[in-house]
Amino acid sequence: MKVVVLCGGVSTEREISIVSGTGVCKALRSKGHAAILLDVFFGEEHPNLMDAFPEEYDVDAAAENIRSRTPEIAGALANRNRTFFGANVVTLCKMSDIVFLALHGEDGENGKVQAAFDLRRIRYTGSGSFGSSLAMDKGVTKVMLGAAGVPTPNGFILEKGDTDSSLRSHGMTYPVVVKVCCGGSSVGVYMVTDDDEYEEALENAFRLENKVIVETYIRGREFSVGVIDGEALPVIEIRPLKGFYDYENKYTAGATVETCPAEISGESARRMKAYAEAGYRALRLEAYGRLDFMMNENGDMFCLEANSLPGMTPTSLMPQEAASLGINYASLCEKLIEVSLKKYQK
Repeated sequence: MKVVVLCGGVSTEREISIVSGTGVCKALRSKGHAAILLDVFFGEEHPNLMDAFPEEYDVDAAAENIRSRTPEIAGALANRNRTFFGANVVTLCKMSDIVFLALHGEDGENGKVQAAFDLRRIRYTGSGSFGSSLAMDKGVTKVMLGAAGVPTPNGFILEKGDTDSSLRSHGMTYPVVVKVCCGGSSVGVYMVTDDDEYEEALENAFRLENKVIVETYIRGREFSVGVIDGEALPVIEIRPLKGFYDYENKYTAGATVETCPAEISGESARRMKAYAEAGYRALRLEAYGRLDFMMNENGDMFCLEANSLPGMTPTSLMPQEAASLGINYASLCEKLIEVSLKKYQK
């Protein structure tokens, strides 16, 4: 198959997207697919369109070229005539059999790219525009999960300019977690224990977005459950050696111990997987996704968020879950294409 692996973009998760895309592109090429790596925002330097999917292709060189454009983003965004899709990007995507979305963060997961592709009849991996937009907004996610019977931490939503942000008026006490509604990779997430930290966290969060969520801090163990084609993968436990599962702990080698299958009772694993599948359905996700959970010392579970385009570096959570079932990384990348194509067979 001819596959465009789309990565990069302009979100705070650009670098992780490049890493995911590089891994996916190499994996698909190892399986015999004519895969190329493309930055959704910069496509100008791609080889001649007459030979868009060459037999010989240096994935690492393509990744480094994409990475070298990162300093140009701020200037490019300042150009009001600049469109989101770089030159040749849409053309190349239309020439492919499918686009593997290795984008992360707002501009890859909020449904806008998906909607643009739908209008152009470009096939792509993962959820459609509706499910992507629902899962991207943690406030909407919280409401949808609650309606589906999937428990979430107690909390409330604040918008920039709201006059009453006090915990007391919302019946809450410290510690709490403040997080932006549409961030990813734990960017804009703050754990706070007093008024000073709370005010600082709100100030920092509102610099990033105009809407934030304040939730009760759940003390306990952290887990994640990938879902492929509506069926949950084995539960994986995430245990940072210090702090919580923030950006640094997610992407620093050796900073986190990940155990799959998680060492929990069979009943707990079944319940968490059932919640993950219910959340996947409630948020109208398609093909694949990942839901993150906390479990307190009483065994109570709380869904923290859903990811419509989970990280796909070779050591990301979903690949580890698949590996526990004997599905290697390259085969997983192929499987995600296979289940995504089902959307276009209806």
